Amino acid sequence: MNEITLMALAKINIGLDVTGRRDDGYHLVRMIMQTIGLHDVVTVSKHGENGIHMTTNDASLPVDEDNLCVKAAKLLADEFHITEGIGIHLEKNIPVAAGMAGGSTDAAAVLQGVNGIFQLGLSTEQLMERAVHIGADVPYCLMGGTALAEGIGEKLTPLPKMMDYPVLIAKPPIGVSTKYVYEQLDALVHPPHPDIDAMIEGIRQQDLHELASHMGNILESVTVEKYPVIEQIKQEMTEHGAVISMMSGSGPTVFGFFENDASLREAKAVLEASGLAERVEATTIVGR
Repeated sequence: MNEITLMALAKINIGLDVTGRRDDGYHLVRMIMQTIGLHDVVTVSKHGENGIHMTTNDASLPVDEDNLCVKAAKLLADEFHITEGIGIHLEKNIPVAAGMAGGSTDAAAVLQGVNGIFQLGLSTEQLMERAVHIGADVPYCLMGGTALAEGIGEKLTPLPKMMDYPVLIAKPPIGVSTKYVYEQLDALVHPPHPDIDAMIEGIRQQDLHELASHMGNILESVTVEKYPVIEQIKQEMTEHGAVISMMSGSGPTVFGFFENDASLREAKAVLEASGLAERVEATTIVGR
């Protein structure tokens, strides 16, 4: 095998809480992560020239070690003394800096690709052990599905599969600094902590309304305050059929769960006409 092409799935946070901060500055989290159908396409190949050679359709992205894809390839190349060249091509579709783990899921795909074409024989669990050195979300992106993430995001517990409802994604035309959001969160006295355990119970019961009644993202207390457009998008979704709408990660992307495709289409049309979002996409829940 000289080339392999993989889908790199985006994620959303069904729930996100921050429970503390380590001495090294990393925040401790409890999050429910979920893969969705929105994806990038990553092709990993053997390259005629030594080194790692990356190309992408998105000119705004770096193609050196500032890109997690290159970091992922280098990590395995160094450990396993791969002397052949490695080619990476990324077809970017997941919005950048959107709270959807776009960079992390691409890196996870590169790990899988390099493992496959060079026949390293690593299991998913062994790849996950290495992935944490690239980024806290990368191990989850290798596992996928519905999961509880704890620690700095690297301690993962599989959960029952999320109910398969239509999902609407809307990203406003802004970028959000994750570093800024966490710094501002530290300054808040009593941010509202969501009930992650109640959300897990809602998933176990396969009850969307029970889940929605407890859903929350503590980072909204910072990001929505700075960018009111996020709240506007949430309101448009819920006023036009979403059972629940919420910001994913540190933002700015908003997602909504709908009970049927008709209500999703209505909300999608309204948001597209509103100009509040630069990307509005219908997608699906993707399980393991």
